[in-house]
Amino acid sequence: MRKSLFGRLLGVSALVAACSVAATAWLAVQTTSGAIKQEQGQNLTADARIYDTLLGYAARNSTWDGVEATVAELARQSGRRVALTTQSRQPLADSATQQTPPALPPQASAVVDPLSVDTVLASANADRAGAADGRVDARAVGPFRLSAAERTRLRQAADRNVACLSRAGIASDVVVEPSGRPRIQIVGNDPERALGTRCDTEALNGPTRTEKKALAALNELADACLERQDRGAVRLNQDLSWGQAATPMPMPARGPVKLPAPTDRPAVQTGEGDRAIASCVGTARREQLSSYVASPALLFIGDEGGTTVPGFALSPANTAKIAGVAALVLALTVGASVLAGARLVRPLHALTGAAQRMRDGEEPASVPVTSDNEIGRLATAFNDMSAHQARLEAQRKAMVSDVAHELRTPLSNIRGWLEAAQDGLADPDPAFVSSLLEEAVQLQHIIDDLQDLSAADAGVLRLHPERVRMEELLAQVAAAHQGRAETAGVTLTVDAAPGPAGAAHPVLEADPVRLRQAIGNLVSNALRHTPAGGRVTLRAYGSGSGSGEHIVVEVVDTGNGISAEDLPHVFDRFWRAEKSRSRRTGGSGLGLSIVRKLTEAHGGTAGAASTEGAGSVFTLRLPTTSRAAAEGPGARA
Repeated sequence: MRKSLFGRLLGVSALVAACSVAATAWLAVQTTSGAIKQEQGQNLTADARIYDTLLGYAARNSTWDGVEATVAELARQSGRRVALTTQSRQPLADSATQQTPPALPPQASAVVDPLSVDTVLASANADRAGAADGRVDARAVGPFRLSAAERTRLRQAADRNVACLSRAGIASDVVVEPSGRPRIQIVGNDPERALGTRCDTEALNGPTRTEKKALAALNELADACLERQDRGAVRLNQDLSWGQAATPMPMPARGPVKLPAPTDRPAVQTGEGDRAIASCVGTARREQLSSYVASPALLFIGDEGGTTVPGFALSPANTAKIAGVAALVLALTVGASVLAGARLVRPLHALTGAAQRMRDGEEPASVPVTSDNEIGRLATAFNDMSAHQARLEAQRKAMVSDVAHELRTPLSNIRGWLEAAQDGLADPDPAFVSSLLEEAVQLQHIIDDLQDLSAADAGVLRLHPERVRMEELLAQVAAAHQGRAETAGVTLTVDAAPGPAGAAHPVLEADPVRLRQAIGNLVSNALRHTPAGGRVTLRAYGSGSGSGEHIVVEVVDTGNGISAEDLPHVFDRFWRAEKSRSRRTGGSGLGLSIVRKLTEAHGGTAGAASTEGAGSVFTLRLPTTSRAAAEGPGARA
């Protein structure tokens, strides 16, 4: 299995499937976790805004009356269900539109209490209007809220200061705090720049009557708490820092006054006593504000169906589910790979068997082609190769038979004449010797043709290229065959057209001896098949341009022509259109094969076109820079 194609295909498929499943599962977990974290982050921001809005409502109102409109608006903006209940889960407001709202979850999203702020939700909302200082919401000011007259007086003083600072080249704005007290904020948060001006800020520094009264009440509550712990009384400053009771209240000389900070710790904590004072101040502050803010309420935030947003955890059940799906995908992949591999290997086995039978010398058989894919095309190519091999084997056997036949005829004639002379039936006169010489020349001609073909097939046919003018070479060939043409009553002419690149006549680098041999074979073949009164024309002309420039040589006759079914075989060895013709009347059948080999040795091609009863045209296409010329003198085909 390790060395088989099927086993390797199966292994690779299983590996790819396992990697794909693992990568897909990891990507799904990472993507889902990221999406859920993003959704949870968005939900946390929305929940924080809902919480902050309701916290501000509770800080500014002593009861939850009228909160229904705020809850409905928050639900519309967030697309979530928002519900408020008392700590005993009595409904205060619910955005659910159903006649019978879904039951609320057992766990509340948060407790809305301005005196005990949820620091997680408060810090998650970066856009909230007020910030919680400690556990008390900044918007819970209670008795420190200024009266209308005090707000008007302080605002006018603040406006005068802003105008004064503006004339001094200092940009500033008026910021109104939750208690209604305005303060001046220097652009750039650099209050030290206002110290060198003559702008009067004393009107903004001193506490108002309302603030003094509220601070005194807060101080009493803190002292009562400290008295219960056997500690001395303190004097609270306006910023809720403290000192000993006999110490006068310090007031800043310059700059905006810090409002009563909603805090449950002092500005300075240096020891256990300070921590006790801070605890009493915080307790006193919440006691003082308790009647000014709404009572704590439970906040429920969920979807419209009443459920909260689920989290994400890869539990054992989820892990088992993913593992089961992965195993199923892997099994399906392996099963599909088995089926595909079996279909893939089956035709390969058939090809292997057919190739082994060919190796063993058995009769080649075709492999069935069942599909038009790579395997099918391979099977088709194998069938073509097998058929071609069969044809080559048949041609080889026919060639051996033809060679034996061609050699037998002249040898039989020579033997017959010699036996006749030995028996005294023939006289060894000049005619006798001439007949024997003619048979020997024919035998030598056949052997020379076979030797040329063998050299061309083996790639050892030597070419000696040189510059050749085609009109001269054609004239030499025509002169060599002129006598035979006149004897046959055929007109033999040469028509050399101007060559390429403006040359007077076609010129190329070629072996003139081999080229004359190839063209001479074509002329001999044309004269043999052209009846008396016919015409054989030799023609050469240039064709193409650049690297595709060729010289075309044509031998045109007006002879008998070749039938369409015989035309593809004219360059085959020992082929004759009329099988009964002998060498004396039809040649050995090697001449055109030699023409094709010699042309290919020059890097060209040989072709033929014919119309039965009208004549034939044999064409040689030779590149102007032939392969033989490129390889230099003595090149081998």
